This record gives sequence, C-alpha cells and structure tokens, in this order.
Amino acid sequence: MMKALLGPAEIRDLAELLDLQPTKKLGQNFVIDANTVRRIVQTADVTGESPVVEIGPGLGSLTLGLLETGAPVVAVEIDPRLAEQLPKTVAQMQPGADLTVVQHDAMTIMELPRHPSTLVANLPYNVSVPVLLHFLEHFPYITSGLVMVQAEVGQRLAATPGSKVYGSPSVKAAWYGHWRTAGLVSRHVFWPVPNVDSILVGFRLRDEPLGTEEERRATFELVDAAFGQRRKMLRQSLSGVLGGSAAASERLEAAGIAPTQRGEQLTVDDFLAVARAA
Repeated sequence: MMKALLGPAEIRDLAELLDLQPTKKLGQNFVIDANTVRRIVQTADVTGESPVVEIGPGLGSLTLGLLETGAPVVAVEIDPRLAEQLPKTVAQMQPGADLTVVQHDAMTIMELPRHPSTLVANLPYNVSVPVLLHFLEHFPYITSGLVMVQAEVGQRLAATPGSKVYGSPSVKAAWYGHWRTAGLVSRHVFWPVPNVDSILVGFRLRDEPLGTEEERRATFELVDAAFGQRRKMLRQSLSGVLGGSAAASERLEAAGIAPTQRGEQLTVDDFLAVARAA
C-alpha cells in the first residue's frame, strides 16, 4: 500500500523547522519528487524482506520510500539535527515503520546494526566514491545496492576497459562486483537544484572476494599509480611503486601484460595478476 512521502512543500517546511540551509560542503541536495523516490526503490529491488542501509538520509525523502516497502532501514546521518529529526518525521508519516538512525560520519563508520544486505543512497557528490568504497571494504554482508551519484561519477564507476571514462574508481569498484548504470535523473527533482545531472548506478557484489585483503591493497596501489599518470606506459607509471622501469617491465611480463600498455587497457584481474607476480 502506498504511504505518504515528502514533496516540495514538506521538504521546505522541514528545512525551515530545523533552520537548515543546504550546504555544498555536505553535498546536501534533497529529493523533492515522490515518483523519483519510488523509481529508485523499485530499481534497487527493495522488497521488504531484508534490512537496507541508507547513507545520508537527509530530511527523509528516500528513507520513507524504502520504509514504504516494509523493509527495516538503517540510516547513517552525519548531521545531528537531521539524525534527531528523521525518526520524528517517520513516526508522523509512517507510524510503526522500522527505522534505526545511526549518527556517524559514513566515511569512518566501522559497525552497522542489523547487518543490512542492500545499500541504497543519494550520495553527496563530493564524497560518493570514497564513501562507497569504504562501505564495500568494511561491510561484507552488503551484497547489492543502488546509488544516485553525479552522472560523470556514475559512468566512471560502471565503465569498462578502453572507455574514455575508465579509471581508478572503475577498477576498484570492479574488485567488489558488477556495476551498471540504471538511468539518468533530472536535476529538477532536487532542492536546491544542483548544477550537474545525476545517474542511478546499480551493483551486485561477488560471492567470493577476488583476492586477500593484502592483495587488494597491493592491487589498489598499482591502480592508483597507473591512473595517476594514465598517459604513460605501464613500465613508466608503475616504476615508482615497483622499483624502477626495468623492474616494472619484468613484473608486467611475468603477469602476461605488455609493459607498453596503459592502465586504461587493464581489467581488475590484470592488475591483480601484476600484484601477484611479485
């Protein structure tokens, strides 16, 4: 059964109540369109059977959409005013809904109650990739999710080797699982209206990790080096972390990779092969 969600008037009333001026620093752009909220929840395949974690619930637009399915929601919110108000908003609009609010910085949180298996979030543009990678690294019980991010960032996350936007975030995301873009979102469904478009990005994580934690760190170090100088051949871009150009060439050849290739041509498995060739 459809329940009450927040619209433009309710969002502005809540902001006024909290004396809240949305800040670019915290990336606060609140969704004011109920249809967009329901589209996100449906695309994320939230059914109400298992707990969902939401990062940065803000005034609760998406939170109410998730709770509407009957799913228990764990909301991680850094702003104390928003964290305090959210349960009140939910109690008023969807009495009895199963919400747990954790006031914490999503970049540093190390524990989540209820072990949610799905992650759904409208992520702040300025920290979307680091926050996402932090959650995937530290909460292995998350198996799938959907995030709304700046269009450019989302395309990068889902990019494949050889694409112009393929880069460090693409490889690191691929370490954890499979990524796909799931449709653009108009900037006009937000308040305040951002100066960039957004995109939905869905993911499903691997059943088994690609490698050990030590191998992940070694692989990510290679990825950062390769894309830090992405126009250079790998024997040059990796020379700093592999002990010189000759040593880098030797390691690459041992992994079956031509030293004259560039980082944008390698899959995550290729980078792992280089890490393992030590």
